Amino acid sequence: MPLPRTRGTALRQRLAELRGPEVPAKALDARALAALAANPGCRRRAILDGAGVNKTALASALGSPSAFGQSQFALTRGNAFEAKVKADGGAELLRLVHERLDRGAEPPDGAHVPDLTAIGPEGRTARTALALREAGEAQGWTLLDHPMLALDVAGSPAFLEPDAVVVHPDGSWTVVEIKSFPMLDGSADPSKVGAAARQAAVYVLALEEVAARLEPAPKVRHRVLLVCPKDFSNLPTASAVDIRKQRAVTARQLARLTRIEDIADALPEGTCFAPGLPAAELAAAVESVPATYAPECLSACELAFHCRDRSRAAGQVTSLGRSVRAELGGLTTVEDVLAAARGETGDPDDPAVAALRRAAELRAEALGVAACH
Repeated sequence: MPLPRTRGTALRQRLAELRGPEVPAKALDARALAALAANPGCRRRAILDGAGVNKTALASALGSPSAFGQSQFALTRGNAFEAKVKADGGAELLRLVHERLDRGAEPPDGAHVPDLTAIGPEGRTARTALALREAGEAQGWTLLDHPMLALDVAGSPAFLEPDAVVVHPDGSWTVVEIKSFPMLDGSADPSKVGAAARQAAVYVLALEEVAARLEPAPKVRHRVLLVCPKDFSNLPTASAVDIRKQRAVTARQLARLTRIEDIADALPEGTCFAPGLPAAELAAAVESVPATYAPECLSACELAFHCRDRSRAAGQVTSLGRSVRAELGGLTTVEDVLAAARGETGDPDDPAVAALRRAAELRAEALGVAACH
């Protein structure tokens, strides 16, 4: 549900203050949103992404520059491949959609490609919704090139731009993801396919919000089309990817996010994340928001190195991984764990404490030394 106008305006003003005067907002894309959904307990990332803070610039200003992100070469190669896939009105793209997802439909002989230009993200979102409605009424193939979708994230709208959305002759909608990593002998790197599936799941959720406002509601397909270069060439090939699991997980994780408004209200007065601030002041602002670091953040967040350093300095067990943290129950620091293993603290009836003490006994036995308790 959208925020009332007055409250929404106040929140936008507050987020602009957090971002810093004259600092442009960085759009929250599907890649970042998928990463945020994978770590819903991290309030730091939620408020920084919600405020549109450039985390790459922030990490550099904090002295922990990020190695996360695509190289300029990869971006250029990806843009060139996407242009090739969409050439001639998207003829090759539509052929792949028909071949992989909808063989029963009439083969596409050209398609309607509506103009989606409008002023600002809100205007583009409204124009996309209108184009989707008109495409369903036309009962033919329609290709939406870089449509704009909106998804409510923790009480604040996130504007998302998928590579393409195809409307089938039966009125159903398919998300198309175009990636520059290769498909070798019909299969691609599973980790990269998984990341693409999580990203596509975000788009599907946003499309479902659009569909819910139409009558009758069109079907949003849960099999998306992943288009990649074939082998070592620049020729496009494609695979249908079932994203039902990723969609369910992402929806559940997004529902768990603390509202951005609540996080902002809990911050000290005058908090600002502008990269131009003195390093000490900027570090204090960042540390005023709790983070939930895990090693997985290194491949998904620009602030990962900074948060890792702070996590290690505090001796937090989350730096060892979420699975380890889950096994340790109420033991939150490495010192707590070692003390429990030595028998100095902890309830012996606690399964985690009992397991640690047993592990300490086995280690001492293997090393041929006396246990500490």
